[in-house]
Amino acid sequence: MSRWTRIRIWIIVVLIAVIYLLTRFGVGLYTDFLWFQHLNLQSVFLTSIWAKVGVGLAVAIPFALIFLVNILIARWQSVRNVLFFSEETLVAQKFVVWLIWGTTLFLSWVVGTAASGNWLLFLRFLKQQSFGLTDPVFNIDASFYLFSLPFYHFIQTWLIIVLFLSLIGATVIYTLAQQNNLAEGRIIILPHVLLHLSVLGALIFFTFALGHWLSLFDLMYSERGVAFGASYTDINISMPALWVMVVTAITAGVMLLLNTVFRRAALSLLAVFLWIVVGIVATGLIPGIIQRYVVEPNELARETPYIRNNITFTRVAYGLDKIQEQDFPKLEPLTQETLADNAATIRNIRLWDYRPLLQTYQQIQAIRLYYNFLDVDMDRYVINGELRQVTLAPRELVKEQLQSPTWVTRKLQFTHSYGVVMNPIDEVTREGLPQLWIKDLPPVSSIDLKVERPEIYYGEATNDYVFVKTTEREFNYPSGDQNVYANYQGGGGVVLDSYLKRLAFALRLADMNMLLSQEFTRESRVLIYRNIRERVQRIAPFLEYDRDPYVLIGPDGHLYWLQDAYTISSRFPYSEPFGEINYIRNSVKVLIDAYDGSLIFYVVDEADPLVRTYAAIFPQLFTPMSQMPDWLKAHLRYPEDLFRIQAEMFRTYHMGDVNVFYNKEDVWQVPQETFAGNTQPVEPYYVIIRSPGQDDSEFVLMQPFTPNNKENLIAWIAARCDGEHYGELLVYRFPKQELIFGPLQIEGRIDQTPEISAQITLWGQGGSEVIRGNLLVLPVGNSLLYVEPLYLRAEQGQIPELKRVILASGDQIVMRETLEDSLLALFEGEPAVAAVERPAATETAEPATPQETTPAAPIEPLSDDVAELARAASEYYEAAQVALRQGDWATYGEKLEQMKAVLDKLVELTGAE
Repeated sequence: MSRWTRIRIWIIVVLIAVIYLLTRFGVGLYTDFLWFQHLNLQSVFLTSIWAKVGVGLAVAIPFALIFLVNILIARWQSVRNVLFFSEETLVAQKFVVWLIWGTTLFLSWVVGTAASGNWLLFLRFLKQQSFGLTDPVFNIDASFYLFSLPFYHFIQTWLIIVLFLSLIGATVIYTLAQQNNLAEGRIIILPHVLLHLSVLGALIFFTFALGHWLSLFDLMYSERGVAFGASYTDINISMPALWVMVVTAITAGVMLLLNTVFRRAALSLLAVFLWIVVGIVATGLIPGIIQRYVVEPNELARETPYIRNNITFTRVAYGLDKIQEQDFPKLEPLTQETLADNAATIRNIRLWDYRPLLQTYQQIQAIRLYYNFLDVDMDRYVINGELRQVTLAPRELVKEQLQSPTWVTRKLQFTHSYGVVMNPIDEVTREGLPQLWIKDLPPVSSIDLKVERPEIYYGEATNDYVFVKTTEREFNYPSGDQNVYANYQGGGGVVLDSYLKRLAFALRLADMNMLLSQEFTRESRVLIYRNIRERVQRIAPFLEYDRDPYVLIGPDGHLYWLQDAYTISSRFPYSEPFGEINYIRNSVKVLIDAYDGSLIFYVVDEADPLVRTYAAIFPQLFTPMSQMPDWLKAHLRYPEDLFRIQAEMFRTYHMGDVNVFYNKEDVWQVPQETFAGNTQPVEPYYVIIRSPGQDDSEFVLMQPFTPNNKENLIAWIAARCDGEHYGELLVYRFPKQELIFGPLQIEGRIDQTPEISAQITLWGQGGSEVIRGNLLVLPVGNSLLYVEPLYLRAEQGQIPELKRVILASGDQIVMRETLEDSLLALFEGEPAVAAVERPAATETAEPATPQETTPAAPIEPLSDDVAELARAASEYYEAAQVALRQGDWATYGEKLEQMKAVLDKLVELTGAE
C-alpha cells in the first residue's frame, strides 16, 4: 500500500468520524441551544456546556500527563536496558508506542467524560454560600459538608484512579520487557523497576491517607449509634482510629520510598500488610467491640449529647425548627354561635373528594374519547367578593384515542389540549353532581372568572412534539357535528425559518417528514419538551420537582401551571435521612404559561443557602419573589410532597427531650380512615379554616396525628398558605388526659350507628357501590367537626353521585342529603337518619350565588313583656335556620346575636340562672 493510499484512507476515516460526531453531538447541542435561546435562557445552557467542557479538560489533561509520563518512563527504562532483551523484543516495543498513545487518549477521554457529569459539583464548590450553622464536632460551617467535602472526595478518588492506572500501565510495560525471561521461567526485578513502582505505591498510600482524613468528616453521616450522625463510638473510638489510619498510610508510603534505597521487595509487602491489618483492627474490630460491650449496656447515658445533636440538626434540615407549637384550647361542644363565627370554614367544607370527582369529570365533561382528566387540583379564588375553595382540572388531549392517528393529525392538527373545569367544593346539584362554575367547550363561566385563552399547549400529558403556524389548520375543539379550528398566536417554540434548522430538528427528532412536508413556512415553529415536568427538569435538573403541579386561571384569562421545586441534599451533618435525602427546602416555584410555554423561576426562600448557591451559578435563571405579581401570591400553595415529608419526620422529632426520644415514648402516627371500603392513611388536605388564636380564616394544608398504635387524636399540623404567613407551620396539641376521637374511631361510630349502617347496607343490596370519601377533621373555633361525604355509583354506572353528608361532633352523628340539613340535624337533636329525607337544596346545575344581605340593623329597645320576648326569640331562631339552609352565614350570625339579646333580656326579667 502506497503512502498516498494510506493518507486517503486516514482522510476518509477522519471525515466519517467528524460526520458521526456532528450527527451524534452537534445536532443535539445546536437544537438545544435554539430551544434555550427562544426562552431567553441561553446563558443557562452555555454555563452548563462550558462547565462540562472545563471540568472534562481539567480532569482529562492532568490524567493524560501523569499516566503518559509514567508509561513513557517505564518504556524508556525498559528499552535502555538492552542487556536482557533480544533485537526482536526491541523491535516489538516500537509498536508499543502507538498502543501507549492510543491507550492514553482513550483513558483520558473516558475519565474526562465521566468527570464532566460532575460539573455541578465543581460549580457548587466554587460558588458555595454559608449556612451560618456549624457542626458540633469540628465547628465547621454546614456548607463544608454540602459543597466542599464532596469535591474533596472527588479529587481523592481521581488521584487514586490515575495513580492505580499508572501503576498498572507501568507494570504491564515492565512485564512486556521481561517476556524472554518469563519464557525461561524466571523474573528479574531491576533496580529502576523497583524504584518506579515504589514511588507510585507511596503516592497511592499518601492518597489513602487523604481519604482517611476525609473520612473523619464522614462520621457526621454514621449510622452506628442509636441516632444518625457521629455517636459515642465514632467520636471516641473511630475518630482516633482514623487518625491512626492516616499515620499508618503515611508510614506505609514512607516505607515504600525507603525501599527505593534499601531495595527490598519484602519491605513493600510489609507496608501493605501493616496498612491492611491496622485498618481491620482499628476501624472494624475495636469499634464493634466498644459499641457492643461498652456503649449498648449504657446507651442512653453515653449517647445523650449525640442524640441531642441529631434532634437539633434534623429539625433544621427539614424546617421543623420553625414550627410554632401550642396547646389546643380546651375542647368545647360545637354550637351554632361557633358556626356563625367560623362562617368561612363552614362555607368551604370540602364535600367533593378528588378521586370520585375525577371519575365524575371524566364522565360528564370529557365530551370526546380523546379528552381525559388526569388530576384534580385544589385552590381558592375570590368569587363575587367571597373567598371560595374550588377544584380545577385541565382537559388533556390523549392522542392514542384519535380515530385516524396519521402524522398530519398527530403533529400538525391535534396540537393542544383545551379548557378546564371548575366547581366549588361544597355545592351539589339535585342529582348529586358537582356545581360546575366553568364547564364545556368552549369554556362557559357563570362567575366573575373567565377563561379567555383555554388552549393548553404545555401540560401534564403533552408528551410529544408538535408543529404550529403551518398551512394546516389546528383542531381547537369539537362543536356538535363540526370541529372548530384555529391558528397558534403565541411565541412559544423554535422558529423554523431556515432549512438548516429544519434539517437539524429532523435529525434530532428522527422525523424525515419535516423535510418532505409542504405545510411548513418560514413562520412555522416546533414545540418540544411540552410536558411541564420534563420542561423544568431540562432547564434546571439540579432541582427536585413536586409530583403535583397545579393549574391556575390568571387575571388575563390565560391558563398557567405552578410547579413547586425543591433544593435537596443528602450531605447535611447529623440529619436523619428520609429516603435518599436529609435536607430539603421549597425554595423555588416555577410559573409556566400553558399557551406559550414561557417560564419564570421565582425564589420564594431566599434564606436557603442551596438556592443562593444556584442563583450565583445561574444569575439569569432566578427571579426574586419581590417581583412575583400579587395575583400569583394569592394562589401559592404549600406543596404536599414537602408537607408529607415534614409530617413524617415530625412524628418522631416533635420529641425534644432526649430521654423521651430515646425511649420513643411519644411517637405519633398518621391516622387511618376508611375510603371506598379500604382502610388507608389519612391524606393531607387543603381547607379554609380559622386556626385557634388566629384572627382570620385562611387556606391551609393540614394533617391530623394520633399516638403510635392508638386511634385517638393527639395533635394536628397545618401549613399556612396565605400572604405574609405563607410557609409557616403550626402544630396544635390536644390534652393527653382527654379522649379526642380520631378518624378511624369516628368511622367505627358511623358503622355502629344502626340507622346509618342499615341505610348503607340497603344501598349495597340494591346493587349500588357505596364510596365513603375522605373523613375530614376540621377545627371550628375550640370545637371539632368531622365530615364524611357519601357517594353512590350505580351497578352499571360510571358516575359517583354525592348522596349523603355525614357529620359528627361530640357524641352525635347525623347523616342527611345536604350539608345544611346535616348541620340542622346536628343541633336539633334529630335521629341519625331522618324518617323523611329532605330534597337537595339545589335543583339545577346553575351555581349557587351568595345571598344578598343588608347590614345588620341595630336591635330595637326590647319590651318587658315575657310573652312578646319569647315570640321574638322564636322568630329570630326561625330566621337563623332559614339563613343556615341558604348558606347565608352573615344573616345567620346576625339573627343569632339578636336572639341572644332577647334571651339575655328574658333571663334578666325572670331572674333565671
